[in-house]
Amino acid sequence: MLDTGILEQLKSVYQSLENEITLVVAKSQHPNQQELLDLVNGLKSTSEKILVEESSELSEAPKLTLLYQGKPTGITFIGVPGGHEFTSLVLAILNADGKGKLPDEMIINRIKRLKSGIELRTYISLSCENCPEVVQALNLMSLFNPSFKHTMIDGAVAQEEVTKLRIQGVPSVMNGDKLISSGKIGLVDLISKLEKEFGSDETVSVQNLDLGVFDVVVLGAGPGGASAAIYSARKGLKTAIIAERIGGQVQDTKGIENLIGIKYTEGPQLAAQLFGHIKEYDIKLLEHRRVKTVNNGEIKKLELESGEFLETKSLIVATGAKWRELGIPGEKEYLGRGVAFCPHCDGPYFKGKDIAVIGGGNSGVEAAIDLAGIVKSVTVFEFNPNLKADKVLVDKLESLPNVKIIKNARTNRVIGDDGKVTALEYEDRATQLLTNLELDGIFVQIGLEPNSSFMRGVVETNKFGEILVDDKCRTNVPGIYAAGDVTNVPYKQIIIAMGEGAKAGLASFEDLMLK
Repeated sequence: MLDTGILEQLKSVYQSLENEITLVVAKSQHPNQQELLDLVNGLKSTSEKILVEESSELSEAPKLTLLYQGKPTGITFIGVPGGHEFTSLVLAILNADGKGKLPDEMIINRIKRLKSGIELRTYISLSCENCPEVVQALNLMSLFNPSFKHTMIDGAVAQEEVTKLRIQGVPSVMNGDKLISSGKIGLVDLISKLEKEFGSDETVSVQNLDLGVFDVVVLGAGPGGASAAIYSARKGLKTAIIAERIGGQVQDTKGIENLIGIKYTEGPQLAAQLFGHIKEYDIKLLEHRRVKTVNNGEIKKLELESGEFLETKSLIVATGAKWRELGIPGEKEYLGRGVAFCPHCDGPYFKGKDIAVIGGGNSGVEAAIDLAGIVKSVTVFEFNPNLKADKVLVDKLESLPNVKIIKNARTNRVIGDDGKVTALEYEDRATQLLTNLELDGIFVQIGLEPNSSFMRGVVETNKFGEILVDDKCRTNVPGIYAAGDVTNVPYKQIIIAMGEGAKAGLASFEDLMLK
């Protein structure tokens, strides 16, 4: 199953393994059982520390569990972890031995503090690009919290379960029959959600809350944040980065063909390169963190949601943007039950069904074109009298026989029954006529919202929430700068964010030198 090139790469990756990891395969009559056996035996060939055992346990679907030094890790895969989930298996082996990129002490302590007895199942699709992040985060929790168990389940081999649980989106994290999380979510949000759902053990101590004083603190580690931090560090400034994840929204970008000098790259690859470049400098990286409050003064005091705090002379905000929500009744309630944001991940769940795409810009029209090849029908809703997408996309959309376009329409309410979406209520803005359109799914594609809520009231923003900056990325508050998609600078592009980050770093240095 694994070609020679991959096996050679894995031999290099697993060269650092020090202790035995056993891959235990349950017995199964499933047609994909041999594929799983081929996969684990291929992995076994890459290191003498990787062992394979076949257990006497009977399983309807291919099933794989991981042992570390003969003891359970709490990690299980049901289905063959190929596709995007192959990385999850590769990392589970590496992380089990304490190798690879692991969370820092504070994050590990939060994981250890989660109340005991948590057993979660994550239903995924092997074609889903967002699923591995969730699977890998929960696998890490299993490794650092002995009472935590996590099972990845390929929905394709558990169709009855998927139907029974009314799962219509991936990744879907389940605790018994209760949906804990659906769709894309990062480690910091996942930990917070589990802390709220299950509670934390306060007897596990948390140390090192005071992170110190810095010349520059950069919020965000996407193209803008990485650039700002590197330029600051190169000027000899004591620099720190606080970020939810390296790369930010770039991690979700597929093909990148307009980064000048690089003909083609992909988001995860660029994010890895940003991380590698950051590590070349003396920059304190605080990943999986989110700022709670910013107290302004000559020295800015930052309090993090983790309880940690630090001080800085200069603050550069490069927190980017996120997908904008409709903000209508039913949207949050039916997320993962018919409401979705990722057509590539969740589109296959609506094969042969009627769906809507909200948004007539490029992202909405592109999503509708992609989905039209899978679903029975697509109805595109646009708030304005005309679609905003490029003409070539609109022409393609209008040529598709199973697409309907409704313009000048305000979406009012997501309607559901028995735990799933059944209709969308919308209003004709010209006539005020209300209509319910029966459908099975709704894909929201209405653009981006700046991640600036924690800065409102601290610096000036416009009506869209974008931080207002001058030509040197200065905000209206001395010592606070902003760069990239979180600002009012036009054209939200990677190359522009990198340039703005560099400007912010240089402006911060310039102003510090003048003090």
